[in-house]
Amino acid sequence: MGDVVNLRTARKTAARKAAADQASANRALHGRTRAERERSAQEADRAARLLDGARRDPQAADKDKP
Repeated sequence: MGDVVNLRTARKTAARKAAADQASANRALHGRTRAERERSAQEADRAARLLDGARRDPQAADKDKP
């Protein structure tokens, strides 16, 4: 026969495992160093400047700004 399992304990164990998995994913997503965050911000800024610099009509860039 199988072992007797307390279902409440099994549910709590499963919930803890799910929470640990979510925490691990959050650490990977948000756990970046300051240098990494600054570098990604600089890359995004550079990409935006390149895109704006490639516009055919420079007046259109001024219309987009509020």
